[in-house]
Amino acid sequence: MTSEEIHASIYAMGQKARNAAHALSLLSPKKKSAILRAMAQGLRDSSTTILDANIKDIEAGASKGLSGALLDRLRLDAARIESIAAGVDQVADLPDPVGESLDTVTRPNGISIEKVRVPIGVIGIIFESRPNVTSDAAVLCLKSGNATILRGGSEAIHSNKAIAEALQLGGEKAGLPEGAVQLIPFTDRESVKVLAGMDKYLDLIIPRGGKGLIETVVSLARMPVIKHYDGICHAFVDRAADQDLAIAIIDDGKTQKPSVCNALETVLVHEDVAASFLPRLAQRLQVRGVEIRGDEATCSILPNIKAASEEDWSTEYLDLTISVKVVANLDEAVSHINQYSSQHSEVIITTDANAAARFQSEIDSACLFHNVSTRFADGEEFGFGAEIGISTDKLHARGPMGLNELCSYQYRISGTGQIKDSARQSTL
Repeated sequence: MTSEEIHASIYAMGQKARNAAHALSLLSPKKKSAILRAMAQGLRDSSTTILDANIKDIEAGASKGLSGALLDRLRLDAARIESIAAGVDQVADLPDPVGESLDTVTRPNGISIEKVRVPIGVIGIIFESRPNVTSDAAVLCLKSGNATILRGGSEAIHSNKAIAEALQLGGEKAGLPEGAVQLIPFTDRESVKVLAGMDKYLDLIIPRGGKGLIETVVSLARMPVIKHYDGICHAFVDRAADQDLAIAIIDDGKTQKPSVCNALETVLVHEDVAASFLPRLAQRLQVRGVEIRGDEATCSILPNIKAASEEDWSTEYLDLTISVKVVANLDEAVSHINQYSSQHSEVIITTDANAAARFQSEIDSACLFHNVSTRFADGEEFGFGAEIGISTDKLHARGPMGLNELCSYQYRISGTGQIKDSARQSTL
């Protein structure tokens, strides 16, 4: 497609989305939930079509040399499609955030001011690889009263199209407004530029993907951006740690699903327990096929591992690789994390409540865990339903983003005829 054709196509989608946003704002919670259940059924009804499309993406990805971890993020099967559909049903059952009264104040002059949760409007979402994002983003935006325009990556284009079509066909049966959920059907890079510059129709843009994608969107966007940077997550094994617990948490955080953003990438170990703990940790991780890269102190205890480079401390591996460092104390652990973390998720493993409290108050990350796997940094695990992403920003959303984070608010003011200049009124 030419640049002019891409521009015209996306702007037409923007106009439809703006109209749909108004239609969505008029839907009752019951109606939205009915549409979502119909969309979930649409996914189930189209399962075979979606799987056929996904095979094309997997074959193309393998031919391009995508890693096993990336192919796993891309792969769908019957169980994963059912999980996606079940997630839509779950969102349908969640409380509707739109119209919720957040606060009410009555001023001395009798004016009542109510703060009410409202949709943002039209949200653009640019994402890579994982086709489930197509459904997650669409249904969360719909439930929160927002129209959405989705732009997926080339790796999952066939899967994304099939999922979007299934959602649309299912939703139409229950009254889904035209243009409420739209997927850009091509992956030209020009489409990112056009979408990011379309502030006439888009109120917010959310990039989900690699650092390069996010930095590109941030540099181009003419509307607010909620970012999801790297997931460089840390575990700190304190000297007061239960070592069996620490091994289980690190094993889960690294190997349960290494290709996701809340997987562990770095382990810091207190020097007082390093000699006893590291051989046990290495034995567990090596059974799982994990490559360990360590600092000098770690390598002296585990001589058969690879030495870590400076780059390793700021690398999101998304694979079965982990970096390990011995630190002198909690202060050094906190300093290391604040320097290298992407402000996503960190965990301290300790029986010392004071150490845990310091860790959670002194580290500047969105999610701070104590004796819990970082794999729980997830909207569904937090009870939000399917998440739109995990924000590493501080405004307006931080951490796992569910329905509430896809809303704004407005002030609704009521009175009995109050005017600012009451003295002027009395002279008329």
